[in-house]
Amino acid sequence: MDGKVALVTGGSRGIGAATVRQLVRKGWRVAVNYRSDEASAAALKGELGEAVELFRADVSQEAAIVRLFEDVLCRFGHLDALINNAGVTAPMCRLEDYSAERVSRLLQVNVLGPILCCREAVRHMSTRHGGEGGAIVNVSSAASRLGSAGEYIDYAASKGAVDTLTLGLAREVAAEGIRVNAVRPGLIHTDIHAISGEPGRVERLAPSVPMRRGGQPEEVAAAIVWLLSDASSFCTGSLLDVSGGR
Repeated sequence: MDGKVALVTGGSRGIGAATVRQLVRKGWRVAVNYRSDEASAAALKGELGEAVELFRADVSQEAAIVRLFEDVLCRFGHLDALINNAGVTAPMCRLEDYSAERVSRLLQVNVLGPILCCREAVRHMSTRHGGEGGAIVNVSSAASRLGSAGEYIDYAASKGAVDTLTLGLAREVAAEGIRVNAVRPGLIHTDIHAISGEPGRVERLAPSVPMRRGGQPEEVAAAIVWLLSDASSFCTGSLLDVSGGR
């Protein structure tokens, strides 16, 4: 793994930060993207040292995404992997109470952002463009197949789009040295639940999980790192559930 470089969007907290830690332990150098939580990003850099570089960018904006990839390539010289982890949710409510602004913002971050990040990654990694190949892992959600009725159908729909992006792009670039897969976390102990208005959501729904518990960010990160590794060399277009059976 020595010398390999990964870009993790939304990498300063939660699943993103857990992924960064595990990649560094495997010998990767990691470009950590974050939008606003400078304190968490700086703490992660302080913990992991020279293997990590921080890149502030709003990955819902095309110009910012283009600059992000330019900056990462300028710093590291190449890119071997992209982890599309950045995402947002909104306060839980029924669809009849959605505003256009809410849905537009969510789709811009959760759908447009990953599509454009994939675009830039393909332009640099594809053998069709002179690259040496690589791997992309999109962070979707079990919500894409559960629907999240009464909570956030729009978030679930955005993750459904991520699933479709994964399947289509995997087939499009399979012969160009790029593998594209997704993980679909279930109920995971991160701050996304507090942001959506219910800090205790994992505990409330844990009885509905066959394993009777919520997952940890490290468990999702382990799946992501496996999908980037040579151990998964024949996997592309895979949607890997990390959901305790739910």
